[in-house]
Amino acid sequence: MRTRFTALDFPLLLMTIIWGTNFAIIKSAFANIDPQAFNALRLTMASAVMLGSMAVIRRTGPPRFGPASAEVASIFHTPETVTRADWLRLAALGLVGHSIYQYCFVGGLARTSVANSSLLLAMTPVLIALLTAVRGQDRVRPLHWAGTLLSVVGIYIVLGHGARFGGESLRGDLMVGIAVVCWATYTVAARPLMRRHSPVGVTGLSMAIGTAIYLPIAARALGRVPWSSVTARTWLAMSYSAIFAICVAYTIWYAAVKQIGSARTSVYSNLVPIVAMATAVIWLGEPLSASKVVGAAAVLLGVALTRL
Repeated sequence: MRTRFTALDFPLLLMTIIWGTNFAIIKSAFANIDPQAFNALRLTMASAVMLGSMAVIRRTGPPRFGPASAEVASIFHTPETVTRADWLRLAALGLVGHSIYQYCFVGGLARTSVANSSLLLAMTPVLIALLTAVRGQDRVRPLHWAGTLLSVVGIYIVLGHGARFGGESLRGDLMVGIAVVCWATYTVAARPLMRRHSPVGVTGLSMAIGTAIYLPIAARALGRVPWSSVTARTWLAMSYSAIFAICVAYTIWYAAVKQIGSARTSVYSNLVPIVAMATAVIWLGEPLSASKVVGAAAVLLGVALTRL
């Protein structure tokens, strides 16, 4: 059996590190600022960076990296015209993949634990595999299903014993569950647009539309923020999350979706809870049990299986 590792695997690993650390970073900021106000500012900042990058790239041209220049360039810019039908699709993507997804993800994370959020996030590859199989975008092979299910089992071993669903966190669990469905739908629905347009263009434009929809929803939360008490640490967390967790990580995600497909790309999201666990061990001094080691190994093996 021949492996199909590509140059994108390394950026995808970087993406999991960014998203894994992002959980603790943004949740810690919620003690200082309303979650939806934080998210509104974060989305506005990320949209400004993406649109600014698109304008610079359009004016100066995409970066060049030797023989791979054409492939790299297609990630940042394509000369195709955005049609009226494209704008309608971008608006739908902005609503589902940015407005609803962000509202539910941040609202859910504020109400439930990182453990619960991580477990629910583990359903993303399964949902994406089902959607891509139904739409005929990817052929999901038995080895891919085996790897995905093994990763889900591994995440349960790592986090499942300490995660309790229901009670006070039930609303948060449901919101994160809706966010996972939105993210899977957005990932699959965006792929046809990326056959003609760049991942940066599709992400940037849909994000700007989604942010425009999101801001009125968060207006009341923004109005209640005591701005003088917002700490420098919160602004730093917001900047990290906007630039890296959204702009950089989203670009990596959709560059991979365009090149290796939604199903194989999505399995890397199973590594995010492992990174979150490792971050907690190193930064917060949480104990590392044998079950966590076994579970982490199962997740890593599951991801490896899907990449064969």
